[in-house]
Amino acid sequence: MNASTLSDDDFYPLIEARHCDPFRVLGIREHRGKWHARVLRPGASRVEVVESGGGRRFPLSSVHPGGLFEAQLPGVEGGFVYEIETTGSDGKRWRERDAYSFGPVLGEMDTHLFNEGTHYEIYKKLGAHLLTHEGVNGTHFAVWAPSAQRVSVVGDFNGWDGRIHPMRKLIPSGIWEIFIPGVAGGAHYKFEIRGPQGGVELKTDPFAFFAQHGTETGCMVFDLGRYTWGDADWMSRRAKRDPYTTPMSIYEVHLGSWRRVPGENNRPLSYRELADRLIPYVKELGFTHIELMPVMEHPFAGSWGYQIVNYYAPTSRHGNPDEFREFVDRCHQANIGVLLDWVPGHFPKDAHGLARYDGTCLFEHEDSRIGEHREWGTLVFNYGRYEVRNFLIGNALFWLEEYHLDGLRVDAVASMLYLDYSRKPGEWIPNCFGGRENLEAIHFLKLCNEVCYARHPGIITIAEESTAWPGVSKPTSAGGLGFGFKWNMGWMNDSLRYMSKEHVHRCFHQGEITFSLLYAFHEHFILVLSHDEVVHGKGSLLNKMPGDAWQKFANVRMFLAWMWAHPGKKLIFQGMEFGQWQEWNHDESLDWNLANGPAHAGLRQLVSDLNRLYTTDPAFFEQDDSQEGYEWVDFHDANSSVWSFLRKSRSGAPVLVVVNATPVVREGYLVGVPEHGFWREVLNTDSQTYGGSNVGNQGGVRSRKNRNCQGRPHAISLSLPPLATLMLKLERVGGC
Repeated sequence: MNASTLSDDDFYPLIEARHCDPFRVLGIREHRGKWHARVLRPGASRVEVVESGGGRRFPLSSVHPGGLFEAQLPGVEGGFVYEIETTGSDGKRWRERDAYSFGPVLGEMDTHLFNEGTHYEIYKKLGAHLLTHEGVNGTHFAVWAPSAQRVSVVGDFNGWDGRIHPMRKLIPSGIWEIFIPGVAGGAHYKFEIRGPQGGVELKTDPFAFFAQHGTETGCMVFDLGRYTWGDADWMSRRAKRDPYTTPMSIYEVHLGSWRRVPGENNRPLSYRELADRLIPYVKELGFTHIELMPVMEHPFAGSWGYQIVNYYAPTSRHGNPDEFREFVDRCHQANIGVLLDWVPGHFPKDAHGLARYDGTCLFEHEDSRIGEHREWGTLVFNYGRYEVRNFLIGNALFWLEEYHLDGLRVDAVASMLYLDYSRKPGEWIPNCFGGRENLEAIHFLKLCNEVCYARHPGIITIAEESTAWPGVSKPTSAGGLGFGFKWNMGWMNDSLRYMSKEHVHRCFHQGEITFSLLYAFHEHFILVLSHDEVVHGKGSLLNKMPGDAWQKFANVRMFLAWMWAHPGKKLIFQGMEFGQWQEWNHDESLDWNLANGPAHAGLRQLVSDLNRLYTTDPAFFEQDDSQEGYEWVDFHDANSSVWSFLRKSRSGAPVLVVVNATPVVREGYLVGVPEHGFWREVLNTDSQTYGGSNVGNQGGVRSRKNRNCQGRPHAISLSLPPLATLMLKLERVGGC
């Protein structure tokens, strides 16, 4: 029976936790000229309203065993500042400000811009934010759930009871909000959402800054305003940097498996431990950038971070958000850039995540033919919905702004561009013109790139795109997608296929190593040897090579030097730099016990020397995106599996690169050169230093003047080491 002054239309929905407008009925409200107080405190034995500052006290009566208390307030002629004093069934007593005595935090402009899809700092408004509201400290919670009947904040501050803090719906935005006084940093929370069909789910906060991983999936209130950055010099220089005419050598890292602590249950390193160990290691090897596989919070470690639930939270596996900031900060102070893998292409179906967030397909499409990647068991974002685009673009900007990241590598772009990606006939829906292109995703990618580059000069965006889509790294004003760079997947596939051939068979596949130069300057490319090539039975880079152990190492040395000399920025995955024998395992550390063995240490020294040469000689990077920086010398000697080319800067001396892809030593091998002088051998992958046989040219050779060779006026006679790459730098001198 209803003993409250509320009508049945308000009373029963409130008691049953399905009321859509709790701020209308809870707190101190005027009713028919009299003031009443109404409080919902399940499990309480006594509730009083106490005027702040030691004023009047008003005991409330229990009107329902579900915890509803109310009373008329005699002598009260208007609202006043008050606290609620609650006595629990165990006799414990506590006071708190009433969340239902506070007005809204969000303004109409915030909700309008979000619904319009242009509130690019929406992460400062939605989610959980510590703030002072109407003179009181607490946390403001806000979430987008337009189809929900009711949304409550639940957490360790209210016993995870969805009846205590139902939220206010800001109509017509679909955003729910509440300010809860006294909730401090570190509090755990989720949103309890009652969907349109009456089902109740506990959901993560899509904008949470900090969240738990694994089976514990609560979010945590975190203050991002405390950290003091020390990378102002880096950020200033970055804004003026031209990424196309400067070197970029990238070390790709999975933070959970780079190095572990065997004596402590094989735990991964913390962000601070990674800063202590990874940064000096990368610095020693001469890489300019670290690229991190996704660090956003994900429940399943086996996804390697690519199935993200909390897009705004760095994973708690390694520490808190400020500790991740410290890692980035220390990278910058060591003059190392940090790139981050970003996954706007799909998200997992975990019940606590974004899937059917408010009981409907809010972030995804309802139709599985456009809303699901069956191959991966994940869902596809609805790029045509303004709020979803805002969520994603705001997320990209969040990592650039709040974590000072230097760029985003966008995962699985091909899956976004094509409606029929990995789908059979009948499993996809053509666009409005009858084509296979995902027009909404294309618009999203272009807009995201435009906004990121406009707001953060000096950053880069990189597309992992495996098809022949034109203009991926061209500006949107020129009809491109607007990315800064594209991963060169074609080069990776062709070159690895070539390198896996037995040496005697390589003469039949010379075209696989020349083909990449037909398109090398059509895009701004990054040459990649990524994590995808050392998993799922593909073998490690070292084990892809033919021959005995010595030949395998020699092949890797030859291959990496050829890669470093080839046009395009460079990227290799962790472990390749010292020759990991085993495939990568995300649950295990790299095989660091191998790293100091002679062959492994020699390979690592070569990578260091390649980076030093690459980053100091403009011939390798100054005209990296132009045909002017590259010139074939000869690629016709397929019988010998030898090819040669020049790398050139605008004004400096060129570098000649000669590759011998067989174990045969070739003495007196003539190579045409454009200028007369001494060609100093600046790198030889067969050097004993690197574990080679030490066949070489005693530091360099002088050209033979007026000796027409391979269409060039001069020539040099070289000793070509087995399975090796030579680099020779011209020193312009007189004489013959």
